[in-house]
Amino acid sequence: MSNNPNYLKGGEFLTRDVEDIFIPEELSEEQKMISGTCDDFLKKEIFPLLDEIDANKAGMMRELLNKSGEMGLLGISLPEEYMGFGQSFTTSMLTSDRFGAGFSFAVAYSAHTGIGSLPILYYGTEEQKQKYLPKLATGEMAGAYCLTEPNAGSDANSGKTKAVLSADGKHYTLNGQKMWITNGGFADVFTVFAKIDDDRILSAFIVERNFPGISFGAEEKKMGIKGSSTVQIFFNDCQVPVENLLGKRGEGFRIALNILHIGRIKLGANVLGACRNTINYSVNYANERKQFGSLISSFGAIQYKLANQVIKAFTIESAVYRTSKYIDETIENGIATGKDKSQAYLEAIGEYAMEAAILKVFGSEVLDYIVDEAVQIYGGMGFSAEMPVDRCYRDSRINRIFEGTNEINRMVCTDMLLKFAKRADSKIFVESKAIFDAIGNISNKAIEKDDFFEYFNEVIKNFKKITLLLMYRAYETLGKQFNTEQEIMMHIADMLIQTYAAESVVLRVKKLMDMHADDKKILYKDIVDVFLYEAASQIRKSAADTIFSFASDAEFSQLQHAVETLSSLKPVNIKVARRNIAKKLIEENKYCF
Repeated sequence: MSNNPNYLKGGEFLTRDVEDIFIPEELSEEQKMISGTCDDFLKKEIFPLLDEIDANKAGMMRELLNKSGEMGLLGISLPEEYMGFGQSFTTSMLTSDRFGAGFSFAVAYSAHTGIGSLPILYYGTEEQKQKYLPKLATGEMAGAYCLTEPNAGSDANSGKTKAVLSADGKHYTLNGQKMWITNGGFADVFTVFAKIDDDRILSAFIVERNFPGISFGAEEKKMGIKGSSTVQIFFNDCQVPVENLLGKRGEGFRIALNILHIGRIKLGANVLGACRNTINYSVNYANERKQFGSLISSFGAIQYKLANQVIKAFTIESAVYRTSKYIDETIENGIATGKDKSQAYLEAIGEYAMEAAILKVFGSEVLDYIVDEAVQIYGGMGFSAEMPVDRCYRDSRINRIFEGTNEINRMVCTDMLLKFAKRADSKIFVESKAIFDAIGNISNKAIEKDDFFEYFNEVIKNFKKITLLLMYRAYETLGKQFNTEQEIMMHIADMLIQTYAAESVVLRVKKLMDMHADDKKILYKDIVDVFLYEAASQIRKSAADTIFSFASDAEFSQLQHAVETLSSLKPVNIKVARRNIAKKLIEENKYCF
């Protein structure tokens, strides 16, 4: 384990008292410089061209990727020996965060630097890495990833694309069809998944654009992210050299899952830039638009929306950087115990598969809330394609589908929780049973803590108890049937998500208040007050839905009483808290938290 006493394994936050997390205010000067470089690139190269990018002007996106490559921004995650920067996982998340404000460019960039490059980095032979990674790092080559097929979306392993080894053993012949391929219209190198002969499990191949037998469909007409290239790709007796098999035969499904975990957690960071950008549009308009003789930013109904936008963005940011640091610590620990960097990285990503799914779901739904309320703040003008929130709204929607739908990811959350619970060193089932055994002693008495952080910590502990209690009882009651009860799994996932987010924002605010003596202190507490109030309400609802779905008459009232008691909070003036947050945002006329 790491020397950091707060180092947590995946899912362990449910059974341990966490006292400290990494927060974005602790980013190093070098990381802040990289952040500034990304911001400058967007201002200079992307924002002035948004309409042209959305028109999918031929060659434009590829040219923009090339420019980012010239600045070293395509190689953030790649080792220096392959022309990369060799930066930490947290730094790669930071670039995803900042470029998340870049609309369609953010999608092209993320696809290239993530699913377009990382399969080769982590599963390629040294020869494959030397051949492709330097060109991907500089932008000489663009990358893409070919997994989805017309009848194989969430069930990726059901793909029909076939690979047959030639009689002379020198190449594989690929036949099949892939769809929704981001960067497919201009990419030079593709990670393609296919089944060799009659294998049940996928294998992976590195396929170049100029290989014989590969052809491309027209650009898809999409609801949003219109400037990103999305095409179908067809393989008709496509000849792929045997040395372009990526990883081992039959390892493709494992490669796909691990890369998806990376994509999920990166998406959690990617939405942050879009959140801040949209909040800025919202407050700028609210500070310009007058109705009934007053700026609409002076109205309580608008302040409610602005405050909620800030609270949600601040909270997902807290969870993203917390998790990023855990992954860096896990990688460092793996290397210290003798693993090579690639193995340590992949094991770290796998360790936090549940947290990755949490960030993907929570982040994408936070952004959807923020863009929806931005349109509402603009009113009738928000429905005009001439307004910037039109693009924000359309481009956001894909995030709940990307990297596995949010429904799939909710089930991943609960499935991973069960897997963690069954590990020999896990305390999850032990803690869960202890909570159930003591259920009769749960008191209606309010939490008596004068220090508000001690109070907040007790609230979080209670959220954890609710989640563990109902996961345990549902699993014990349903047994093998549990994994078929998708509604219950998703309700439990929602409790997990709210609990992780709530703990993240509480710990960030505690650290900020220890670090700074400024006028935002009361605002930080307001953010926590409102988020915990909302989280308790959502947890109570998800818990009730879970109980109604499985509990017997004998324990129904007992479980319901426990949930109502454990989710009760001290009264707080939520209206005033929101108005305080909105007032600061309105004064600064930009996201400033």
